[in-house]
Amino acid sequence: MTGGAPAVFLDRDGVLCAARVVDGIPRPPRSANDVVLLPGVRRACADLAAAGFKLIVVTNQPDIARGVVSSETVSAINEALVRRLGVHDVYVCPHDDADGCSCRKPAPGMLLDAASRLGLDLPRSFLVGDRWRDIEAGIAAGCQTIHVDQGYSERPPVGADVVVASLAEGARWILTERSTAGVAEEHEHA
Repeated sequence: MTGGAPAVFLDRDGVLCAARVVDGIPRPPRSANDVVLLPGVRRACADLAAAGFKLIVVTNQPDIARGVVSSETVSAINEALVRRLGVHDVYVCPHDDADGCSCRKPAPGMLLDAASRLGLDLPRSFLVGDRWRDIEAGIAAGCQTIHVDQGYSERPPVGADVVVASLAEGARWILTERSTAGVAEEHEHA
């Protein structure tokens, strides 16, 4: 979709809050009480929102389908993040790979659904994620992508527009990129 508001799609665990890393693979917090915001996240979200971006969390939570965590626990974690960070909306995929859904990243379903419901301009939007699934979903949706490299022991993403160490660094890149694109558009219309 084009012509709407730009958004920054944010993966949850490993981008906004600390993930528990088990055998080199990130795992979500177990409860809302276990949520620890990563350094600079609050300021990055505030800066992006102040620049006019809709902040949308898009998170795979397959532990719901696996029976490891309840959807109520996932909702409580998400509600805590909404309160603390002022994100506009949260989209959750509760499925596992075997379910074959269109919402589980790397499929772009959550991004496309958010764009349709909220009137978002995907080509002017960004996805920030820490795993290959996030980056592939962002690319499939037509967004620019930022990989927050947490050094996991899994295949690295391919095709990210930029690799950063944190959301704070990614937000600075987004704001610079947007500023540069805005100047280029002004010159085109002059």
